[in-house]
Amino acid sequence: MGYIHSIESFGTVDGPGIRLVVFFQGCPLRCQYCHNPDTWKKSDGTETSIDYLVEEALKYKSYMKFSGGGVTVTGGEPLLQADFVKAYFTELKKYDIHTAIDTSGYVFNDQVKEALDLTDLVLLDVKHFDPSKYKDLTGVELAPTLKFLDYLGQKNIPTWVRYVLVPGLTDQLEHIEALAKHLSQYGNIERIELLPFHKMGEYKWKELGLDYKLSHVQEPSKDSMSAALALLKKYNLNVIMN
Repeated sequence: MGYIHSIESFGTVDGPGIRLVVFFQGCPLRCQYCHNPDTWKKSDGTETSIDYLVEEALKYKSYMKFSGGGVTVTGGEPLLQADFVKAYFTELKKYDIHTAIDTSGYVFNDQVKEALDLTDLVLLDVKHFDPSKYKDLTGVELAPTLKFLDYLGQKNIPTWVRYVLVPGLTDQLEHIEALAKHLSQYGNIERIELLPFHKMGEYKWKELGLDYKLSHVQEPSKDSMSAALALLKKYNLNVIMN
């Protein structure tokens, strides 16, 4: 049994094609701009069987096949339950279903490596490239994510890197360029998704009685997004701006 927050059918923004998106419960990060703070506590999730999740995926298999889609596990942090992800992906592979993990890369151990052996695509969320700013933003260290990224490169696991541009927090051009230079050395990174900050999850913070520190922050301007895009493309990275 795994602890699951929710399931989204017909997802189109968490990997290629039409996807079943399974939101796992539990996360070690406390990102200031998190839009799913209701996934932080593992114990708040619903205990769910692999059989049930496989049945849900099979309902949409024809749409997945037609669109080049599959199943994405996200959260929260799905790799907190790496054994469950491994078992789930093992079953999905029996039906030739494409598998993807959306992760911060913070959790990295032998169980995670076993889950990655069954993973077709990793969506890696890199919150910042400066270690001190990363910790201020997330509450954890950057180093594990960089080790995780190195492992993906060594194993040549297809990877999409996601970077959220938050005015005043993650929009410093010198750090974006340093990240771009670092990412350019990996042959397995297929694309960079440059995402604008939004406050669609702010209401959840209020409902949970949490202090949302970014109420005053506006979405990034077109000029700010364009400047970040230009720096990433400077290093011949395939960048998608959403």
